[in-house]
Formats: sequence, structure tokens, C-alpha cells
Amino acid sequence: MLRGALRLIALLGLLLASPARAEPVDLQLILAVDASGSVSAERFELQKQGYAAAFRNQRLLQALGGQRIAVAMVQWTGPRLQVLVVDWQAVHDPASAEALARAIQAAPRRLFGGGTSISGVIDYSIGLFDRSPLQGTRRVIDISGDGANNSGRPVGPARDDAVAAGITINGLPILNVEPYLAEHYHDMVIGGPGAFMIAIESYDQFAEAILRKLVSEIAGIPPHRFAGRE
Repeated sequence: MLRGALRLIALLGLLLASPARAEPVDLQLILAVDASGSVSAERFELQKQGYAAAFRNQRLLQALGGQRIAVAMVQWTGPRLQVLVVDWQAVHDPASAEALARAIQAAPRRLFGGGTSISGVIDYSIGLFDRSPLQGTRRVIDISGDGANNSGRPVGPARDDAVAAGITINGLPILNVEPYLAEHYHDMVIGGPGAFMIAIESYDQFAEAILRKLVSEIAGIPPHRFAGRE
């Protein structure tokens, strides 16, 4: 009787120690939002409201179709300055998309400077995928920003590490600070199957651009008129 009780205790211990099985989704998407010193309060708000509006838009809801996706949002600046401001949330219908939009709107700005390390947010995001309770057959990092990588390790090797892990990186460079930023994103940042970028001239164009970008990412069809690389 004692042996049976000990076996039962051991079995319960194994069950409690075993990690919970990850829930499958069609896409894991990390929204990486630039919060560096060049991003004023007004510009940051345009980014945040653009993301929230996109998840309320009928075009995005149509792109979802019958898919179930998982979305997280990260603010980033320097090599070790990344903050998860919206943890992984499943999105599959208008109600869950609205819940995500509200979470994005409610997330305060947590970073205000520290350099621009695109490599840092890529490295951080790789680990964030692995820690998610929602695991996708597609994994995408969506990086928006107005500056080239200027701190931390070179961005090319970080991009290559992500691609080797089966991750696609898409970009939304904002050109009002650095006019040649599109070339930097094209050559050094984006990568992986179906990778693409949408370049815009100013933050005023962000809302429409991020909607088009998210629709393409969720549907898995890059917008044909923007440069892409694999």
C-alpha cells in the first residue's frame, strides 16, 4: 500500500513538472515598435493608434479567414532595451481582434531612448517565440522604425540567425529621419520566406501602411509592388 502511494506521488510529481503542451496557431506575429529617442510622443502615438486601428479594420478581419493567430507587441531601442508590452494573445474573430486593439491602446510607452538596435530586438524576439504558449506554423517579426542599426551587434548576423530558426522578418522603415533607410532594411534587416517591406515617407502614412502590411502578413501574400528578398 505504501509502495502504491509512493508511485502515485512520483507520477503526480512528473505530471506537475511536465511543461504544458503548446496550443497550435497558424501564425505567431511579433510587432516590434521603435521607441528610440528620434520617436517623439506624437510619432509614437501615431504608431500605437495605427496598430490598434488595423486590428479593428474589416480588411484585416477578412484576411484572418478561418485562421487563428497569436500576436505580441514589443517596444525596443538599445541592445538590451526591449519590453514586452502586450503578451501573446490569440486572435481569430472580431471580438478577439478588438481585445488586442484595446490592449495595444492601453499599453504605455516604456522606453524613451538608448540607441537603435534592430539586432537587439531580433535576438530578443527569437527567445520570445520559444516562450509562447501559442506555437505557430509560421513565425514573423514585424519591425517598424525610423533609424538604421547603430548599436549592439551588426544586424545582418542577427537577421541570419532568425532566418535559420525558421523566422521571417518584415520591415516598415519610416524615412523622414534617414532618407536611405529603405536600402538598409532591404539589404540588412528583412529576410526569410516571403519577406517584404513597405517604406513610407512620414509617420502620417503609418496607419494605412501598417494595415496593408498586417493584411499581407496574416494572409501570407507579400504585397507585389514592394521589394522583397528571401
